[in-house]
Formats: sequence, C-alpha cells, structure tokens
Amino acid sequence: MIFSLQGIVQELTPTYAVINVQGVGYYVGISLMTSQTLTLHKETVLFIQQIIREDAHLLFGFNTRSEKEMFNLLISVNGVGAVSALILLSTLSLEEIASAILSKNSALIQKAKGLGVKTAERIIVDLKDKVQKFSNPDENISTFVNNKIKDEALSALEVLGIPKRMSEKLADKIIKQNPDVSIEELVKQILKNI
Repeated sequence: MIFSLQGIVQELTPTYAVINVQGVGYYVGISLMTSQTLTLHKETVLFIQQIIREDAHLLFGFNTRSEKEMFNLLISVNGVGAVSALILLSTLSLEEIASAILSKNSALIQKAKGLGVKTAERIIVDLKDKVQKFSNPDENISTFVNNKIKDEALSALEVLGIPKRMSEKLADKIIKQNPDVSIEELVKQILKNI
C-alpha cells in the first residue's frame, strides 16, 4: 500500500497531478484544495489513498492527513465514489463539510456537483458521529467575530464613499495578519493601503 509520494510535480491540473518520483510518474487524482497548494516543477509530498479495483489501480493525493481522512470517511458512505468525494472536497472546506454534516444542512452538501438529496442525507446520517474533530468551535467563534469586525469596517468605509469591493480584499489580508484587530484600526489600515 502506498502511504505517501515525495517527488516533483511534473503535470498539474485542478483535478490531477503527475508526481515524478525518481523517474516514475504517478498519476494522482487531487481536489482543488490540494491542487492550489502544488507548484509545477517543485517538490511536494502527498498523502496517498490507493484504491484497487478490478479494472484499475487508482491513486488519490492529499496535501494534509485531515483531507485524506475526510476523503476516506466520504467514500465509506454507500453511493459516494472517489470522484464525488473529490468534488465535495473541491467545493467545500473540511470545516464546512463537517459543519454541514453536524448541522444536518444537506443543501450545503448538495452544492457539490453530482450529489443529490438522498446521497447528501446518507452522508449526514452515516458521518454525523465521525466528523466532530474536523469542526473547531473556537475557530468558528473567532471567524464570526472577525466577520463582524470586517462587516462593520466595510460599512464605515462605504459611508466614506469607498466601494466595498475595493476594501474587502485589503480587510481580509489585514485580518489574516492581525486577527485581533479592532474596527477602528482595520478602517485606518485599509485607508492607508488604498
């Protein structure tokens, strides 16, 4: 069983990568989340899930062990194949998937192309007790606080005549660098950087 691959990214698309390991190119299915972390012609390490079928030996690669774990949970659900699991992992973050399952939000799961009502509900029923560790309540609280600060700062800037689109990216960047920023400080920083 292949656990991981370390090599050079020889080819890269949003859905697969070819990892060259000492002259052997491995075709690896990946999610959009993993694809965004890879760079063509650079070295990488991917955690691998190997699926052996009668007609094919398939490799799926993940940037993190958590993403691989979520993939394995998803494909354990009857009716969810590897491709559907990758599409869901490309559509929603691990936290969003866990949150959707825990809050029984099948509409959010159905945003992934090809997942219908019955499959989404089956995912919720089968995985509701298994995804707790992917959802971090502390993280959700801080995200909520940051969003509230960001929204208030953007509203204040709109009053000053600065379009929301222009200041939103700056706000995200500043909050990422300084999560404890106050509304006033955020407004000042955005005004300085425009």
